[in-house]
Amino acid sequence: MNINMEYSCVRFNDLPDEILMIIFKKMNNVEVLYSLHSVNQRLNKLVQDSIFTSRLTFVKRCSDNLVDVFPCNMMLNRFCLQILPEVHDKIKWLDLESSSMKNVLCATDYPNLYGLGLYNINEESARCLFTDETLSSGIFKNQIRTLFITIDNDDDDSYEDMVLSATSIVNYILNVFTGLIYLKFNESLYKNCARLLLDDEFLPTFRSSTLLKLNIRVQCFDDCLYLLDGRFNQLHTLCVDLVHINRPHEIKNQGDLPNLKCFSLSCNLAISFYDELILPLLYRMSNLEQLGLYIATINTTFIDGNHLKRDIINRMARLNQFTFYIASFMFICNPLDFPSAEDIQRTFIDFPKNNIISYVDYFPEAKQSQCRIYSYPSFIPYYDNITNNFPGGLFQYVRVISLYDEYPFEHEFFIRIQKSFPFIEELTVINYKSQNEKQSYESNNGSQNLSLVEYSFLNELAIVRVHDHYIEQFLFNTKTYLHNNVLLHIDYESLQRVTHNFTRENTQINCAKINELKLYGETCPNSSLQEYFPNAKICFSRSILKDKK
Repeated sequence: MNINMEYSCVRFNDLPDEILMIIFKKMNNVEVLYSLHSVNQRLNKLVQDSIFTSRLTFVKRCSDNLVDVFPCNMMLNRFCLQILPEVHDKIKWLDLESSSMKNVLCATDYPNLYGLGLYNINEESARCLFTDETLSSGIFKNQIRTLFITIDNDDDDSYEDMVLSATSIVNYILNVFTGLIYLKFNESLYKNCARLLLDDEFLPTFRSSTLLKLNIRVQCFDDCLYLLDGRFNQLHTLCVDLVHINRPHEIKNQGDLPNLKCFSLSCNLAISFYDELILPLLYRMSNLEQLGLYIATINTTFIDGNHLKRDIINRMARLNQFTFYIASFMFICNPLDFPSAEDIQRTFIDFPKNNIISYVDYFPEAKQSQCRIYSYPSFIPYYDNITNNFPGGLFQYVRVISLYDEYPFEHEFFIRIQKSFPFIEELTVINYKSQNEKQSYESNNGSQNLSLVEYSFLNELAIVRVHDHYIEQFLFNTKTYLHNNVLLHIDYESLQRVTHNFTRENTQINCAKINELKLYGETCPNSSLQEYFPNAKICFSRSILKDKK
């Protein structure tokens, strides 16, 4: 059958509006506007629909960072001079990167703008933006109700500088955005996270009478108490992540917190004062309806379902949603002295939330045990000391994990880990036991047939206290696919052995993807080292990375 191609081709402009809208919805809003704005009157009407203009996101994720979508000034200028002035009244939310945010915000007026995301901001760019008279007295003061902000720390900054800078930025925000209702303060990457430290310099002005919802990271438990001392007297939702929970010098602010309806507390380091600090804080929240608790404790007993029912659920009458991840650590000589996984799980039989995961690990060499209990699905940002007993599941919010066991991790274990934690940014492995299956793989030339483990978002890998097999596990390109720009912590002598004094082919591809190499232990000058890591900044340290527990 002959087909006349002249009549079989449908031109783009011949498609009905409904089909065009389906196509456009699958595209990025910014690309739709940039490509089709002012092409013709019909397309103009379509692309100026609120679906494409109510929220404009001018940032995108690239490798291990958030970057501006504008590849050149020409694209930025076209948006600022032509596109934004025409759709300005339709825009309700803008997501902006620090390099272009002032250009976009000053391009036109935005009468309906209420939400703002500012990404990769540092103290200098914050000062420049927040002291702009037009913006600070107009949009910032009178319109913005929701603000998401991430900071970008200079790699050369000390941790103290980063903390001070982050605190200063938030202080600017609270003084400029006087009508703010929701503030979410984060970092571009988990590894950049510099929590706030509320010292005497900032305490007098660090307050808001309009803020209802706050999501923030702070340094210590004292800072958490400061947030609840009345400086945010309208706050009904607080999500706070702590560096550590040490005992305060004195516990202040013991009053009731009747306005607080939703509270989430997380800390990546184990604490020893759960009964003395955490429970009394929760008891101040008499009207709490939603609670998230993500902590690790060092105690003489495991926290189980009975503890949660007795100490939390039965003490909080209005609580209707309770999500948690609690890891308990104990030092113990006899494994018969602590409850089994079955004993722990039985304590959740009549628990209000049914989907509870629990399991117990015993480490005979270290004479330690650990018990985990958590609601699933989980919202934790980190998951430490994962062992071979890990039951699996999907943890989309986890960015930091550590693996620890006194039994070997085989290749299949790392496949399970990658599937369960697809978005991890930081990974630490501690295991001195050799892999059992390695010999059989090698004898059958099996490494060529292994499933490749790909860590798409990994930017920091610590394999210092490990058997050489785990260094091969991560550096062999037949076992693991690493993306570019990875910070690698590793023992120098182990690295030298595994790479055959920096000559081995199997490890060369992944080593070329390392952009920062931190070497531990005794080192000696080697001219081949920099050649083998051509893209890496190399530094040496005699100290060993510490355990997180």
